[in-house]
Amino acid sequence: MACTLNRDDPLGGLPPKHCLNGGYKPVFTNRLQLEEALSFCKTTLENNLKENVNLVRVSAPLFVTRASGFNDNLNGVERPATFEPRDFPGTHLEVPFSLAKWKRWALHYYGVEAGKGIVTDFRGLRCDDDVDFTHSLYVDQFDWEKHIAAEDRNIDYLKATVKAIYKALYDTEQAVCKKYGIDAYLPEELTFATSDDMIKEHPTATPKERENILCEKHKAVFFIGIGGMKPDGQLRHDGRAPDYDDWITERPDGGHGLNGDLLLWNPVLKQSFEISSMGIRVNPEVLLKQLDLCGVNERKEFVWHKMLLDGTLPQTIGGGIGQSRTCQYLLRACHIGEVQHGWYNPKEVEILKKDGIQLLGLGEFDADPSAKSS
Repeated sequence: MACTLNRDDPLGGLPPKHCLNGGYKPVFTNRLQLEEALSFCKTTLENNLKENVNLVRVSAPLFVTRASGFNDNLNGVERPATFEPRDFPGTHLEVPFSLAKWKRWALHYYGVEAGKGIVTDFRGLRCDDDVDFTHSLYVDQFDWEKHIAAEDRNIDYLKATVKAIYKALYDTEQAVCKKYGIDAYLPEELTFATSDDMIKEHPTATPKERENILCEKHKAVFFIGIGGMKPDGQLRHDGRAPDYDDWITERPDGGHGLNGDLLLWNPVLKQSFEISSMGIRVNPEVLLKQLDLCGVNERKEFVWHKMLLDGTLPQTIGGGIGQSRTCQYLLRACHIGEVQHGWYNPKEVEILKKDGIQLLGLGEFDADPSAKSS
């Protein structure tokens, strides 16, 4: 998600100014009722996803070994939360950033046939993520992956899958709004746009500005082509790791990449709001090219990469749908901490509390509430 956090501002993680000083009223003030609503949102969305995309729920790992190469490397610079088992010094275990690679292996492990997929209730940690009103250190998402045929690696299949996912989200919003008396906002039809076209139309705009232009106009957009470089060597829109999404394959429209982000216009925050990142995954040929472009050819020696290169792993499409991010949107919350137990800038927490904006759990404290004062 293109970020708006101003690192030079000590309070840069606060919601937009129009949400402060009484400009925002939460849908729920009772915490237990909020928790019931969160459960309803997640259960409804998961059920809709399973039906629309033909997915089966499976369990997921909380950690993987570093040597396996199963962790999602995101942009390649983030530090994973790592630990060593007490009795096995030298063994490095990592909390995954996402299950982008693990899911593809899981399709092979479970013997899932083409046309069917899996979905997991993923929980992870991202200690290098921005901490603001839409980002936290804790990641919860519906990580999904679907086995596809080789001939399905094309833009039409990507769009058809995106439409099925958007329909699940649209139906979920309809159910949530009906149950809790919230005004529905999502349009029935999703708009598709490409990063290549938006760069041509708005060459001086930032990635976030381009997203805002699109989303304010269309309300719901799938932004195609994330990752890779422009001719000047700068990111085309945002970063992607080289070993899950395919961001180099040329499309019939002349652009590159068989992946994208699902973006919504958030009526509370009045800005674009990323719900999901997804795409058709690399095949052996694309993996080798993208590893070379990113200068990480050593990854070919990892277990996961060897399994992909020798044809053991199937061709797939997959992505992640942020659970807390979706709940923040559906329940019209101005801060992700209202719908998720997390940790946030203590100075910002105090400002939010004074403004009547309640964060869940320990997120509302600037220290351990059980700690004895000195």
